[in-house]
Amino acid sequence: MKLGVFTVLFQQKPLEEALDYIAAQGLQAVEIGTGAYPGNAHCNPDVLLADESKLKAFKHAVESRGLTISALSCHANPLHPQKAIAQEAHDTIIKTVDLAQKLEVPVVNTFSGCPGDSDDAKYPNWPVAPWPPDFQEILDWQWANKVIPYWTETGKYASDRSVKFGLELHGGFSVHTPATLLRLREAAGDVIGANLDPSHMWWQGIDPVQAIQILGRAGAIHHFHAKDTSIDPINVNRYGLTDMQSYSNMLDRAWQFRTVGYGHDIKVWADIISALRLVGYDYVVSIEHEDGLMSVEEGFTKAVQNLQQVLIKEPLGEMWWV
Repeated sequence: MKLGVFTVLFQQKPLEEALDYIAAQGLQAVEIGTGAYPGNAHCNPDVLLADESKLKAFKHAVESRGLTISALSCHANPLHPQKAIAQEAHDTIIKTVDLAQKLEVPVVNTFSGCPGDSDDAKYPNWPVAPWPPDFQEILDWQWANKVIPYWTETGKYASDRSVKFGLELHGGFSVHTPATLLRLREAAGDVIGANLDPSHMWWQGIDPVQAIQILGRAGAIHHFHAKDTSIDPINVNRYGLTDMQSYSNMLDRAWQFRTVGYGHDIKVWADIISALRLVGYDYVVSIEHEDGLMSVEEGFTKAVQNLQQVLIKEPLGEMWWV
C-alpha cells in the first residue's frame, strides 16, 4: 500500500509548494480536487484539457517529486433536482473523467448524488425510514428514475475511458452504505465502486472493518480515505447520530471528525489496514483532514505518523511456514 493525501487541505499553497511539502513528509501519492465541493485550486480541468503543454507540466510537477496521482476528486450532486446545479456537477464529473484518462489516473472520486422527491422538487430528499410508506415510495422512485439511469450512462462513459468511479459513502446521498453501493454496482456495473471513508461509517453506526469485508469480497473498493470520527457518549443520547448541528459546534455535537488516531486507537486502525490487505486492496490510503481541533499541518502530520506505524507497505510474500 501507498500513503497519500487529499491535497485540498493545502489549497492555499501553490501546487508545487504543496507537492514539495507532501513529498518531504514521505508520502507517495496525492488525490487532487478538480472542482465542485473540493474546488480546483490545484487542478482546473478546463485549463489542462485545453492546453497540452500545461497538462504535461502538471503531470511533471507530480511525477518529478516521486508522487503518483491516486484519484481526481470532484464530489458533487449530479442528481440535484435543480437542473442547473445538477448540470454543473455532471459537467465537472465528465471533464474530470476526460482528464483522468489523459493523466492515466484510474479513479475519479465523487458522490452518488441525491435527487428530490419528484421532477418538480427544488431540494434533495434523503429518505432514512421505510414508514410511513411515503418514504419508501420516494426511495423507489429515486432509484428507478434517477440514480440507476444516471450512473448506468455516466458509468459507461467512464468505463469506455478506462476510468472507475469511487463513490464516497456519505450520509445525505443515495449511496451511503455498503448495501446501497452494491445495489448501484449491480445495476450499473463494476465501474462503480467505493471511495471508502471509515469516518462516515462510524457516525452511521457501521463498523469500517466489516464494511471493508463486505465491499472487498465484491472487489468494490476503488479508493480509500483515512479519516477518523469521535462519538460523544453523552451528546449522542441527546442529538442522535443524525445530529444536524453545525460542525463548528464541537462541544455539543454528537460526533465530530478527527485526524487518524484521535477518534479510534492505533489497534483499530491496524485492524482496518489489515482488513484492506485481507480483501486484496493494495492501493492508496489517502489522508483527509477535517479535524476542527487541529491545524492543517498538525492534523496532517499526526495522521502521517500514526498511519506509518500500521501501513502494510511491502508486497505479500509466500507463507514460508505453510
